[in-house]
Amino acid sequence: MTIRSILLTAFLAVGLLPAIVLTGLSSWRTQAAMRAEIEQSLSTQATGAAADLDKQVFERLQNAVTWSHLEVMQDLRLGDIDKRLSTFLVNMRQHYGNVYDALYAVDPQGRIVASSQPTAIGRAFHDGPVWEQAALPGDTVTVEAPRREANGTEVLVMRLPIDSQFTDGSLGELVLVVDWGVAAHELDAGTHDSRAVAVVDRNGRIVAVSSNLRRRFTPGSTQLDADWIAGSGAPARERDGAPLLDGRVIVSAVRAPGRGPFNGFGWTTLVLESSRAALAPVRHMVWSFFGLLLVATAATIVLAFAVSGRIARPIVALTDYVRGLMREQRAPPPPPASGEVGELMEAFTRMVDDLDASRQTLVRASQLAAIGEFAAMMAHEIRTPLGILRSSAQMLERDREIGGESRELIGFIDTETQRLNRLVANMLDRARVRPPNRAPENIDALIARCLAMLRAQAARQHIEIEHVPADDAVADVDAEQMTQVLLNLMLNALHILPEGGRVRVAARSDAETVTIEVADNGPGIPPAERQRVFQPFVYRREGGLGLGLAVVKQIVNAHGGAIVVESADLGGAVFRIRLPRRAA
Repeated sequence: MTIRSILLTAFLAVGLLPAIVLTGLSSWRTQAAMRAEIEQSLSTQATGAAADLDKQVFERLQNAVTWSHLEVMQDLRLGDIDKRLSTFLVNMRQHYGNVYDALYAVDPQGRIVASSQPTAIGRAFHDGPVWEQAALPGDTVTVEAPRREANGTEVLVMRLPIDSQFTDGSLGELVLVVDWGVAAHELDAGTHDSRAVAVVDRNGRIVAVSSNLRRRFTPGSTQLDADWIAGSGAPARERDGAPLLDGRVIVSAVRAPGRGPFNGFGWTTLVLESSRAALAPVRHMVWSFFGLLLVATAATIVLAFAVSGRIARPIVALTDYVRGLMREQRAPPPPPASGEVGELMEAFTRMVDDLDASRQTLVRASQLAAIGEFAAMMAHEIRTPLGILRSSAQMLERDREIGGESRELIGFIDTETQRLNRLVANMLDRARVRPPNRAPENIDALIARCLAMLRAQAARQHIEIEHVPADDAVADVDAEQMTQVLLNLMLNALHILPEGGRVRVAARSDAETVTIEVADNGPGIPPAERQRVFQPFVYRREGGLGLGLAVVKQIVNAHGGAIVVESADLGGAVFRIRLPRRAA
């Protein structure tokens, strides 16, 4: 699993999981709040509708009781069926508008003797079965079940006996035919296609319905299951809406509380609304939440890709850089980055450079060690025969019988063996560098001493040597070894320069270091070879062993310094040595 995929997964987990949880929680809480609001609205409407219907019924009952005790009703005792009672009934019907469909006064034989409808006088009145009875102070009103007349009018019939004020017994009945459709219109407030109102009695028979249900139900003819009114007074609930509405509905059931001395008929008002229509705003809100979640998800993914790429890019570059090092393919270091990753890259690159420098130092040390072992072996193997040859030559030289020409040859043998012995000793001195014996030395004085030793050779080659002195160029060094370093660098310059060349030796110092520069105007050293010139057996002139600069670098490193070669402003190469003033 790559670092980018890990970062991407982490960003998505951190960014999306809270968003999903918050969206789900907000959706659930909002849905619950809206559902509670809908249920409260249904309960409020059911309570209002029940109170309005009770008010309508109570007013009709009060009219019946009040009218039955009026003196005009005593005309039934006298058999006075002239226009006075009928006129009263007509006036009452007109006074209450369309509340009453008809008002009758019926004698004990069941004949209509007075009516708000003159055409009904003289006809027989047929009582219906008793449905409800309302007990009011001093009177009991009988109520028949609502029914639909032949002309399509829905009526509710109330009957009340008319008692004689002079004798015992009943004079007949006062009949109020209430236009139940007008009363039921009170239920239409707040209804629409998906919300309806129904009133049922204690047995579940439909008493009244709102206008959007009247085409399907006739009051008094349809009976609902008992579970419709079982939850009366409880919070709104969801259930199957059949037979009132199709599908699932949310229904609130409120039992009529009665009014004043009227305790009500125990009717229950049902306000129900289609769940699909009621919860449509909730669904729209949920889809809006999910839309916002999708937008947030897309934005989070884009941001996660960008941020993870920005974070992973330097890490991937560092990984590729390390893989190249493992394959020994040294590539340029990755570009710098910011933050902790940038610090890590910088520290790792610096560590790699230090390791590479240490490796090169170790290689050079190994090579020099091999040279030392080789030189020691050569010294052991060569010095022995050289000693024998020289001893033999010296013995032959003592022989007086040897002629002059032979003596000259013996002298050559002795001289050359001495020269070979010096060569072996010189190679041993170059291959082995002892630890520096450091003491405060004036570097500028060491430079002047070396220049004095080389001026004669420089003059023979017509090479100009310039010395740029420095002030207070004192450092803790081994004077002998540092002289060897300076002589090596200056001799290299003299060997490679043609006649008329120029060498400049300068020193400068600061609070911590002393810097020595040996520059010339020779052919210079190509950049590709500037690191190799310090390796053993690498030389650029005929007759060289390639050990001088390797020994120079080893001495400088032993002093805690550093040496580099660069292009000089004179046109050739410049060897720059930086030494610490104080020994570590």
